[in-house]
Amino acid sequence: MEKIESLIEKVLAYNPKANIDIIKKAYIFSREAHCSQKRVEGSPYIQHPISVADILADMKLDSATIAAGFLHDTIEDTGMSAEDIKEMFGVEIAFLVDAVTKLSKVEFMTREEAQAENFRKMLLAMAKDVRVILIKFADRLHNMRTLEHLSEEKQRRIARETLDIYAPLANRLGIGWLRIELEDLCFKTLMPDLYNELQLKVAQRKEESGKFISEVISIISEKLEPLGIDAKIKGRLKHNYGIYQKIIKQKIPFEQVYDVIGIRIITDTVAHCYDILGIIHSLWPLVPGRFKDFISLPKSNMYQSLHTTVVGPSGERVELQIRTKEMDEIAEEGIAAHWRYKEKAARDSKSARFVTWLRDLVKEISDAKEFLEAVKGEVIPDTVYVFTPAGDIKELPVDSTPIDFAFSIHSAVGNRCIGAKVNGRIVPLRYKLNSGDVVEILTSPTQTPSKDWLKFVVTQRAKSRIRQWTRAEERKGGIELGTKLIEEELRRHGLPLAILKSSKMDEVIKGLSIQNIEDLYVLIGYGKISAKQVINKLEPEKEEPVLPKTTTRHVKTKDDIITIKGIDNVLYRIGRCCMPVPGDNIVGFITKGKGVTIHRKQCSSLERTAVDTERMIEVQWSQEGEATSQTKVYLEALDKPGILANLSALISSVNVNIASVKAESTSDKRAWIELTMEVKDKNQLVGLMNKISQMDGILHVRR
Repeated sequence: MEKIESLIEKVLAYNPKANIDIIKKAYIFSREAHCSQKRVEGSPYIQHPISVADILADMKLDSATIAAGFLHDTIEDTGMSAEDIKEMFGVEIAFLVDAVTKLSKVEFMTREEAQAENFRKMLLAMAKDVRVILIKFADRLHNMRTLEHLSEEKQRRIARETLDIYAPLANRLGIGWLRIELEDLCFKTLMPDLYNELQLKVAQRKEESGKFISEVISIISEKLEPLGIDAKIKGRLKHNYGIYQKIIKQKIPFEQVYDVIGIRIITDTVAHCYDILGIIHSLWPLVPGRFKDFISLPKSNMYQSLHTTVVGPSGERVELQIRTKEMDEIAEEGIAAHWRYKEKAARDSKSARFVTWLRDLVKEISDAKEFLEAVKGEVIPDTVYVFTPAGDIKELPVDSTPIDFAFSIHSAVGNRCIGAKVNGRIVPLRYKLNSGDVVEILTSPTQTPSKDWLKFVVTQRAKSRIRQWTRAEERKGGIELGTKLIEEELRRHGLPLAILKSSKMDEVIKGLSIQNIEDLYVLIGYGKISAKQVINKLEPEKEEPVLPKTTTRHVKTKDDIITIKGIDNVLYRIGRCCMPVPGDNIVGFITKGKGVTIHRKQCSSLERTAVDTERMIEVQWSQEGEATSQTKVYLEALDKPGILANLSALISSVNVNIASVKAESTSDKRAWIELTMEVKDKNQLVGLMNKISQMDGILHVRR
């Protein structure tokens, strides 16, 4: 009971009116529910809920959140249900517990899909009540603090997920201390040797810098005291992961990271913040490009502070942050600062500003993996601040373009964007925006998004909207083409168009496991199903008899040599651009109205065409027997008599047939020859090309 009494004292210290009874009740309930359970290292499981509740109390959160912290694992790990929690603790606490509960009973195809769906559902709940993510943060933080008891593989997986998702999300929500601790814990787990080496160097620098920091603080204090400016000054060294990021980003050794030392000055008013900034710049020279005013231009997580780096005493660089007490609280606690015990209406209006971006994402993206990538994109800390012509500020990731800006205003603006003016000057849509740019978007009612935009936009909002549009357009085109193909096939068989709306067609659709007739048209348009297949299912008596395999072995054609994984009877053709042969690494690309085109994986034409990887499918060779495939070989040779005759004789000697030959000579007495040949497989082709390359007069051979 010692720990729970200590926790209650902590809660009463910041909230004398806290509902202590509900916290005690939640503790007792959790202790009883987990009484027979142990953690991996052997300690009683109740230690974990107590630690989670204690972290929430450190955040100075309300009684309901702390109670939910005690109960957050009861639904998943014990026999309790959400209804049990609701009956005993009320709707509010039951919602928080249910929202945080892991979704381990849901079946998914892959671990990645499960992670993405869990994360999406957690953030859906967070969009309704931000306390959900605060409980999840506390849960994750305690798990990270006790990670050493798990297997190395689990440690690395959890640390990677934390570094990719939770730490950036904590940053986006303004909880600075949490981001720093999570990043350092992940760094220690993922790169222990580098972490230990850096920690040793930082400790040495700290010892060396102690006197220097005291000197800087003393100089600033002496200047502020006569002016009557109230300020609290403290020195610090950057956290290990922050220093590591500087080393990687700037590609420099630790010894050259000069702004490891930081000074934070906390004062009483905004006016004094700027006064202190002026005094500091009068004391020491400013490092160009290192001044940032986040007071007049706050970050999206409401972070406000003045940042400047100066060359201090002895030529040592010092980074200074100047802010008010309220700004410091927001910088450290972020959204948690708005969930301290106060009226619900007040805290909702404040916290809503933090999660507006999240609610927008939830509305726009339904696919779990795409949503996860979108959130990752939205929590990137490096940003630029640009203005609308009306003076409104937009915060965008570094390297954002006018298209990203247009979609940040509204989807309709992005969809109709035909151009942009930056600072009154027309710029390309690929232009990378800089902080301070004034951006005006030019639109046209006839303009639509281009798939090429995906090559340079950086925000997930823009990417998602462009993909949605292109998918809708491709589906529309697939429906039109599929409708045309099946109607033509119906006419060819003398069947009425009305059969498409008959119960017989409904049976065919059901038999193909397709939702509706439109989906069938799309599949036909994409070439995944042929119109002839559908007609044969409508009129089975019209199907042509299948010849026994024994009668076709000696005339096996290309229709038999490719297997498309997971799909039967799909129309396909060999790409004329690369002409693959058995043995080549191949891939299928779905072509509207023409089925699947087979390419070599390294085909340059495929790289230019296949922007949409969703249209790529796995294929493999299934050829047996004596069938041959056509392919092309290109030769550079000396233009001399008999070269073609010798070439033809060599090819005939290895039983390879030449389908066609194209040759032309150049003014410098060279010949360019294109051979179309029929070969069994890649091995035969490579062997033949090696022999050709050794012929007298042949300079170069390639496919």
